[in-house]
Amino acid sequence: MTVLANILSLTIVFAVPLLLVALGGMYSEHSGVINIALEGIMVIGALCASFALKGFDSAGWGKEHPQIAMFLAILIAGISGMVFSVLLAFAAINLRADQTIGGTALNIFAPAFAVVITWAVQGQGLTTIQIPTWIRITQANFGLEAGNGFLDSLIFKYFYLTTPVAVVLFIIAWLLMYKTRFGLRLRACGEHPQAADSVGINVYKMRYAGVLISGFLGGVGGIAYTIAVGSGFSASVGGYGFLALAVMIFGNWKPFQILGSAFFFALFKVIAAYNSSIPFLPKFEGLKDISSLYQMLPYIVTMIVLVFTSKRSQAPKAEGIPYDKGTR
Repeated sequence: MTVLANILSLTIVFAVPLLLVALGGMYSEHSGVINIALEGIMVIGALCASFALKGFDSAGWGKEHPQIAMFLAILIAGISGMVFSVLLAFAAINLRADQTIGGTALNIFAPAFAVVITWAVQGQGLTTIQIPTWIRITQANFGLEAGNGFLDSLIFKYFYLTTPVAVVLFIIAWLLMYKTRFGLRLRACGEHPQAADSVGINVYKMRYAGVLISGFLGGVGGIAYTIAVGSGFSASVGGYGFLALAVMIFGNWKPFQILGSAFFFALFKVIAAYNSSIPFLPKFEGLKDISSLYQMLPYIVTMIVLVFTSKRSQAPKAEGIPYDKGTR
């Protein structure tokens, strides 16, 4: 039962960044802009938040107020991701550049930038930024005694502030997209921007809003991934930005379907990362390095799922198409 609790708890932790980043992609693509740069946005968000946590830890303030420090780090991650996403928004909306090429360029730039900044701050060759251990939420935070039962392992073994934040942001995403005028206008800009413009909606502003929200969620997803991995930030998010795009497509650009997809892909990620400690998995004793086989599993599953679901995907009709106010 303890093993099952650990697997479920880890699945939740790894699903959080997938959910956040996929929701970010959903906002951007519903506005009409393809955000391929989610991987780079995650890197920038994780970089800034990791340095913030390290600074709080060095000052000693973080240990005294761990969850306040963590909340500030999440905000820093989101804001830095939002600022970085302005580059994509300007290129895609104002310059009408190819959105795929622009996003790819930002993905290439972000890890290199992270390495340069990390070396400049920590010293040559010191790429990894260690995350403080005090960020985890434990039973002591609620005045409870530590235990090893099923619920203790399920809830508290890998419990971080990013999880409740993700729940709140998910609820906001659903309400915002389907229960507000803003969501209706955003979706209109991704489906038929000319029609939206004809009724007075500023397509450029709505697309900027979609990309900036996407940047915020991508940045938060970056620090959530770094926390889930647990080995510190090393200028990479392991392809999670691209995996989040697959989650978004599999989830058909809808919040609840994205939630289910995030848990589905996160389960395979957990199996890949912790295959040696899961007793019921086949060991394939004839192979020398079984871990490499399991490491490929999430991405193999991603390709298989996309092959069978891509034909039924209903992407926003105007996504990836630069809007020209003069065309009708």
